[in-house]
Amino acid sequence: MLSTSLFCDRADAGNQLARRLLSLITEAEVSLLPRIVYALPRGGIPVAAPIARHLGCPLDIIVAKKITTIQNPELALGAVTSEGNVIWSHQKLWGGANSAWRQTALDYARDKANAQKAELSIGCQKENPQGKLAVLVDDGIATGMTIAAAAQALKTHQPGQIWICAPVAPDSLIPWLEGLCDRAVILHTPDIFLSVSRFYDKFPQITTQEALLYLQEHNRLSDPG
Repeated sequence: MLSTSLFCDRADAGNQLARRLLSLITEAEVSLLPRIVYALPRGGIPVAAPIARHLGCPLDIIVAKKITTIQNPELALGAVTSEGNVIWSHQKLWGGANSAWRQTALDYARDKANAQKAELSIGCQKENPQGKLAVLVDDGIATGMTIAAAAQALKTHQPGQIWICAPVAPDSLIPWLEGLCDRAVILHTPDIFLSVSRFYDKFPQITTQEALLYLQEHNRLSDPG
């Protein structure tokens, strides 16, 4: 069986992304903008940490959760951020479900986002992205729902530019992703895309404590005080 691995682990993916970003950011239009890296927890944090280190900027989070059904929790009907930014899938896979059902699913997902935000925010500096280059990072993009909601949330804070960055995403999603931001930086865009984990040799679950440690260590090191 042919291996589909592209990365050793999330840190390897982050370092590869950082090198690509450093070469792209030399462009005059963004080279002078201050920068801030945002990760989608929890898996996006180990990818984002080396990027923020290479770019010499703070590391923050935007929490977005899939809106799902009890019957199929892996199916993304949409996504919502802890700030309440919502995006729904255009597939209308919920059929004739009424608005009360949709609201229940939305409220449940937002409650999860708020809980995770509360757990991890103590590791983040309170940075204002207005006028900055906001680099939005995840460990991979499968449906794009969560990163789309996160990009929508970022736009409300008026950054200078938003770049969506991930090690891997389906080729079919690229035009849509490019419409969500000023630039999409995706290292690999395979035609056959079953799951993000297939492209990593090591893809363990990231615990809350591990995610918080990444945030605290980076922001402590990057804090000039």
